[in-house]
Amino acid sequence: MLIGPRTMRRIYTLLGWMVLPLLPLRLWWRGRKEAGYRMHIGERYGRYGARPSPPRPVLWVHAVSLGETRAAVPLVDRLRRAHPEATILLTHMTATGRDTGHVLFGDRVVQAWLPYDSPSAVRAFFAHFCPAAGMIMETELWPNLVAGAGAAGVPLFLVNARMSARSAAGYARVPSLTRPMLAGLAGVAAQTGADAERLVALGASPPVVTGNLKFDLDVPEAAFALGRELRTRFGDARPVWVAGSTREGEEALIVDALHRRSLPPGTLTVIVPRHPQRFAAVAELLRQRGIPFVRRSDPGLVAPDIGVVLGDSMGEMLGYYAAADVVFIGGSLLPLGGQNLIEAIAVGRPTIVGPHMFNFAEATANATAGGAALAVADADALIGALAELLEDPARRGAMRDAALAFHAAHKGAGERLWRWLAPQLEAALARALSRRGAG
Repeated sequence: MLIGPRTMRRIYTLLGWMVLPLLPLRLWWRGRKEAGYRMHIGERYGRYGARPSPPRPVLWVHAVSLGETRAAVPLVDRLRRAHPEATILLTHMTATGRDTGHVLFGDRVVQAWLPYDSPSAVRAFFAHFCPAAGMIMETELWPNLVAGAGAAGVPLFLVNARMSARSAAGYARVPSLTRPMLAGLAGVAAQTGADAERLVALGASPPVVTGNLKFDLDVPEAAFALGRELRTRFGDARPVWVAGSTREGEEALIVDALHRRSLPPGTLTVIVPRHPQRFAAVAELLRQRGIPFVRRSDPGLVAPDIGVVLGDSMGEMLGYYAAADVVFIGGSLLPLGGQNLIEAIAVGRPTIVGPHMFNFAEATANATAGGAALAVADADALIGALAELLEDPARRGAMRDAALAFHAAHKGAGERLWRWLAPQLEAALARALSRRGAG
């Protein structure tokens, strides 16, 4: 028997209410390693009473975590330039996302947690902030949030939208929940044609294809300066490779493969876990394997007999990449979807990815086809490819040139997105100002 959309959302909401009382325990648990999860907990339930409502029109951007927050930079900057009369509200769900937003924007935006997806919390969110319009980055879709935006008269846009085949299959299992949610969006700007096709098949209105905002990254000189500083600490004469944004289980695969296969003499391996709460776990793994290492946070130069550096810092990934001869993108040795390879390519570094890059499928395929990146099947193949690249400066130079050309050719998503979005935001702001005047 098919379940109708309204009944399905009631079931979804009921299940959410059942787990809602347990979520503070999860926040407390995660807060052991990331204190941000224990801050402003009331906001997770729509309680914003301690903070005043913004006096100006609000344009709201939701960036769930670190990667989406970084990708939102060109959009937020454009919003601030085009609408200085508006307050920019930036919401998150993860502590790393909120911390990154503070580092990137400081007090130039208002930050808050997006509430859990219960109708009462969502209503409280819209009642407090009264956004003129909302922009959700990538794929952070919540049925009650979309329904609440519609009830509050807030147009909600899904921007820089991506939908992998794996995610689409999951959404397709609950069509009576997915289709009304996607149909409730005011518009969708997809990264690629494939993303657009999957979104339409799930029930979205035909999206505009604007490209990936992450290609609009302009690497600041400060990142290259940090790279030079790190390289001096690592050893200018040593080969250096960075395993960036590694996920749980990958570090073990890498160090075990390093034990089985060799890299050029003196090679330094820099492992930078994706999540800061895992720094201690990776340090313990290295100790258990008997591998001498130092942390990024340790002072002084890295001794020649040290083969591994644990990158235990946040917000420095571009600097790590700039210090490297070759970069490996984490999240791709295991079926986790991969992390953002565009940052390494933007810095001009030869880039290696594993077999599981489905969250960046088109960018990965194009980068490998263009000679900017190299795909490997497993950890042993990764070490083999590294050895070849580290011993072949001419090939590294060719990949560097290909990476910079590839990045330059794919920039412009921000401008395309803005051409589509700007008139709709103007109309939304005009409606919001009209409502304020009538009130």
